[in-house]
Amino acid sequence: MARTPEGPPPPPVVQRLRIRWAKRGRLRFTSHRDFQRAFERALRRAEVPVAYSAGFSPHPKISYAGAAPTGTASEAEYVEVGLQARVEIEPVRRALDAALAPGLDILEIVEATPGALADRLEASHWRIELPGVPLAAAELAAEAFLVGSEVLVDRLTKDGVRTFDARGAVARLGVLPSTQGLDGTPEARNEAGDEPCAILDVVVRHGNPTVRPDDVLSGLRSVADLVPPEPPRAVRLAQGPLDEATGTVGDPLALDRDVVGASGTSSTV
Repeated sequence: MARTPEGPPPPPVVQRLRIRWAKRGRLRFTSHRDFQRAFERALRRAEVPVAYSAGFSPHPKISYAGAAPTGTASEAEYVEVGLQARVEIEPVRRALDAALAPGLDILEIVEATPGALADRLEASHWRIELPGVPLAAAELAAEAFLVGSEVLVDRLTKDGVRTFDARGAVARLGVLPSTQGLDGTPEARNEAGDEPCAILDVVVRHGNPTVRPDDVLSGLRSVADLVPPEPPRAVRLAQGPLDEATGTVGDPLALDRDVVGASGTSSTV
């Protein structure tokens, strides 16, 4: 006869929180597993009433979606947490942000509405700085990348080298000088304060495998022999629903915010 856990079942989920957080500065080298451990410790320190699964090895009901690769910064990381008791959003946001290291920053919390958050994360908007690469060279490489029907790249995985097409996932690829921000406003230097350099403005559809910034750079090297003399710096500006007509990435929390925002349960820093 199968064993069953002793004691009453765990309390049900009565509230779900969707959280947008950022990975900045030196903390961009934090791996996804490192963040998971840090976030679960922060939940305990902030005394958030997290719901747990049933069984002999209960697990916290936390769902991570669309994690950025290690070494890349991000302003648009997402996690969803199921709670066994309702909470006020803003005190939880402040407590979680204080419990995490500076550079792992809680930007916004909303109460979840029905539907899977992962289904809304259709694409990512990336900014990739190319120190030491002239603007003209980056523009020529981008044109060569976009003109092809496919751009094959190799990625080393735990199962060996995998070859796949990086071109099909790219919805938009442009080049900006470091004297212009992505919103068109002046920007005198790049993120590190170095001399001006070319900046890639890239929107990539999510798929299997997910095309990452380093895959786009591998494609540029393949079609145009573009090799930055210094390590590139990538930051994810957004991830969410994709408008194919414009190549823009929307806000995945907009629906939640529209539904529950009027009740004062969402919080943005």
